[in-house]
Amino acid sequence: MNEDPLERKSAAAAEFISTLRFEHSREDEIPEIFRPHDLDAGYRVQEQVVNRLLSRYGGRRVGYKVACTNRLAQELLHIPTPFYGCLLSAFVFTSPARLSSAEFTMRLIESEFAFEMATDLPPKSQPYSLQEVSAAVAAVIPAIEIVETRFTDWTTVGAPSLIADNGCNGAWARGDAFHDWKPLDLAAHEVTLRVNGKSRLKGRGSAVLDHPLNSLNWLANALSVQGKALRKGDLVSTGVCTDVYYANPDDEIVADFGKIGSVRLTFF
Repeated sequence: MNEDPLERKSAAAAEFISTLRFEHSREDEIPEIFRPHDLDAGYRVQEQVVNRLLSRYGGRRVGYKVACTNRLAQELLHIPTPFYGCLLSAFVFTSPARLSSAEFTMRLIESEFAFEMATDLPPKSQPYSLQEVSAAVAAVIPAIEIVETRFTDWTTVGAPSLIADNGCNGAWARGDAFHDWKPLDLAAHEVTLRVNGKSRLKGRGSAVLDHPLNSLNWLANALSVQGKALRKGDLVSTGVCTDVYYANPDDEIVADFGKIGSVRLTFF
């Protein structure tokens, strides 16, 4: 039986991206002959990239990151919705985290509200409501995503290629879970990013699709359409809530979420 041409192209693209990641190198774009040209194709490649990363580094999937959660990013990438990648345990770190600068080509820092799921949200025929998704959340977690792409200019390669590159996730650092979150207005909740003790950036939850729970709601429904599920214990990072910061070697970075807590990482 001949191999499915779509699977053959997906495998070639996944091998291309995975090799760049293993070698800490970058290229302008995925070769045209096996480049994904729509979102579904991007996710097919992502699935194979994730499997290669798990095979190489071990561990397991622990959740998801949501990207492209503001209008400017969506207009830049010509995509009307966010997209997602997978969080893998080999690249998830607990605050205070120390990461090698040599392991990253970008070191793009994003302060993000994250959620820990209390119950499963399995696929279903009707979309999940915001109320259903909110009820399935156990805790809010202060987080920093280190965004990485295998492309020299991520703004030009298109959303399918960025999705294929596991949604541009390089690593993720988390603080402690905050369980008494429901009385808080997460949309108005302020976040401060400090670098080497100095305040650099400020933002709030409304930067993430007007509310971080909207990002989680989008993900639950996007996974459901694909026949996938959010599971109890999954971690979901919902998107940047301040401007981004390109970190330097030896930077000490703190994302302060006030009452919710903080997360700290240092590059060496």
